[in-house]
Amino acid sequence: MPYLLAAFWAGNEGSLLLWLWLLSLFAFIVLIQNRHKFKGLMPDAISITMLINAFFLILIIHGSNPFERLPFTPPDGMGLNPLLEHPLMIFHPPTLLAGYPSFTIPFAFAIAALITKRLGAEWVKTVRNWVLISWFFLGAGNLLGAWWAYVVLGWGGYWAWDPVENAGLMPWLVSTALLHSLIVQRRRGMFKVWNITLIIITFALTIFGTFLTRSGILPSVHAFAESYLGPAFLSFIGVILIGSFGLLIYRLPYLRDEGKIDSWLSRGATLLLNNLLLLAATFAIFIGTIFPLISEAILGVKASVTISYFNRVASPIFLALIVALGVGTRVGWRRTSIRELGQKLFHPFSIAGALSIVLVMLGVRNWYALIGFFCCAFVITSILSEWFVEIRKRVQARKVNYPKAFFSLLAANKPHYGAYIIHLGVILIAIGVIGSSSFNTEKEICLTRGETASINQYVLRYDGKVVRHFPDKTVVSANLSIFTDNKLIGTLTSEKRFYKRFEQSVTEVAVRTTLKEDLYVILAGWTKDTATFKVLLNPLVVWLWIGGAILLLGTVIALLPHRWETASDTKVSERNERATTG
Repeated sequence: MPYLLAAFWAGNEGSLLLWLWLLSLFAFIVLIQNRHKFKGLMPDAISITMLINAFFLILIIHGSNPFERLPFTPPDGMGLNPLLEHPLMIFHPPTLLAGYPSFTIPFAFAIAALITKRLGAEWVKTVRNWVLISWFFLGAGNLLGAWWAYVVLGWGGYWAWDPVENAGLMPWLVSTALLHSLIVQRRRGMFKVWNITLIIITFALTIFGTFLTRSGILPSVHAFAESYLGPAFLSFIGVILIGSFGLLIYRLPYLRDEGKIDSWLSRGATLLLNNLLLLAATFAIFIGTIFPLISEAILGVKASVTISYFNRVASPIFLALIVALGVGTRVGWRRTSIRELGQKLFHPFSIAGALSIVLVMLGVRNWYALIGFFCCAFVITSILSEWFVEIRKRVQARKVNYPKAFFSLLAANKPHYGAYIIHLGVILIAIGVIGSSSFNTEKEICLTRGETASINQYVLRYDGKVVRHFPDKTVVSANLSIFTDNKLIGTLTSEKRFYKRFEQSVTEVAVRTTLKEDLYVILAGWTKDTATFKVLLNPLVVWLWIGGAILLLGTVIALLPHRWETASDTKVSERNERATTG
């Protein structure tokens, strides 16, 4: 039954219908939430939302109708593609799909604000939560997709820079920049033009992602079959960009900033740097994604860039982002002197340096990894030390214990401390990526029954295979016993499944996960007496999933209703803010 339900969004027609249904649901929620608020914005915002809904409705009716009948009535359906018969199929596509249409709401409010000239703080308050909701769905969808690739596709990795993967990542990156710059607009009345620009770009990228998945214009293991919807989507993206930026330029006189960046050593400046780096990463990924189209237009040949292009271009940008995150945590909204910043960064820098020395003493010689771990340790220490200072001040001001101070701070300012948790989750994801990409080990072994082979500290013994026949498939299972220091620590079973109806085979990998590393086993082939395995050791991969869970937890906390402090609490918070940020 779960897979029967998942078949609804497994194809092009059903997923478009889900897109339309979700946008209708989000529009309904907005209408109910704001039925007595924002009366100057709501008519235009809902009208824009319905126009976008109408576009998808026309596509469904005339180009991709899920209710169109087959010319014959089959006795039984084909069922899902075997690669899709996994529990993640139930969650990953609808989660990612929810991230695309939910960003229609911020776009609609931004355009409504431009149309009505209501460009003050009113629309920003409404947009912030919806940007965060879309960001949550896109982030969760990308994480679930990476997990799916890791456990289902059987190649040992979780991110291949595939065009459809990139299409889900790019709007998430730009909306990350938007979330940070919206803070500046709410606090300082700055970045007004910049924020509307980011909203337009993010929404256009969500439509671009929908286009890539359905047009077949770029090869992808995640895309649907080639369809005739590509020109309609490209035309729609053109209308969005030309119409939105034309209206933005027309309204520029109403978008003057109310303040300016006080110093290049201030929170506003670091958030601007954060924005520029995120856009640089997005632009680099976008160019690499559409490069086959560029090369075909210029040279007449579709030439794709390799994975190494994305790794070499994106990695330095993401490392710079991590450093900017650590520095930004320790600067105030007003000017911070170099001496003051140095004092604040001394302890995080020292701890990160000490950790790097320990890693070198333990034998780590990969300089990319050492730099990455240094940056991650620097940020984690910066965040935790800043958080500890704020907790200690509350302990002293309220005469309460540390746990109570921690939870009262969290309840008093959920967006602020939710952001701390999100940033910690991002750093843990970075640690997982750095470790798994820098220290992975791969080995191919061929064993007879009872024979052993070793990979690092593990000894693998082949215990034989079992062949099982089912009405729809044949399953070959190979069993391995795992030893360390002559001690049995577990067994792993890797399978190869052959589906008769689809004439297709699917690999079921076996994974043993610890906090240190994953032992990842793929059954590559077999004869009557032997079996061949591809064995990988992927260090620190589990921290990618732990970090993702922490990131999503922080997002939920930031979205919770905010309980404003009492007047006395506010005075204490303002005094502490002045003491910690200058």
